[in-house]
Amino acid sequence: LYEVVVGGEIFYTDEKASFLVLGSIVNLATKENITELRMRQINRVNFADLPLDSAIKIVRGNGSRKVAIFEDPNCGYCKRFERDLAGVTDVTVYVFLYPILSEGSMAKSRAVWCAPDRAKAWMDMMVRDMAVADGTCSAAPIEKNLAFGQSKRIQGTPTIFFEDGDRVPGVMSMADLEKKLSSARNAKVSAK
Repeated sequence: LYEVVVGGEIFYTDEKASFLVLGSIVNLATKENITELRMRQINRVNFADLPLDSAIKIVRGNGSRKVAIFEDPNCGYCKRFERDLAGVTDVTVYVFLYPILSEGSMAKSRAVWCAPDRAKAWMDMMVRDMAVADGTCSAAPIEKNLAFGQSKRIQGTPTIFFEDGDRVPGVMSMADLEKKLSSARNAKVSAK
């Protein structure tokens, strides 16, 4: 079989391209989903390539571990994740406003981005269910996030990126997040 990657999707074909195989390839000896592993590799993003100047930076504790999250202010899963994430220490969280769920998402994102204290406005909206006053600043950073997200095929929120480049679409438990934050940090330190 030959692996074919088109638009971030993986397909398989034979040598003459007579047959196209859709779905996952699993190594029966190890029970490892080879396709899933390759998808994680293909969807990796170099953390340094993230447009961090367009993110809201929230530092907790010493901020030694880093994570980037693309979120929509109207995303219920994002709100739940933010509430849980508030208890995680020694982390720097980069929140990328990614208003893709409804028309109101852009207005809420702009209100947060234009607030004098973006981190407080984001936490007020997501954790404390407080409204944030409308903003009138440029939406260019939000547009930059949307363009970046589309180029990386971010199709849902939250989408989480770790320092080691791994990407997790959707919510994860805090136990899994803690493990991944530690392993991503250790992988980055070992690579130096």
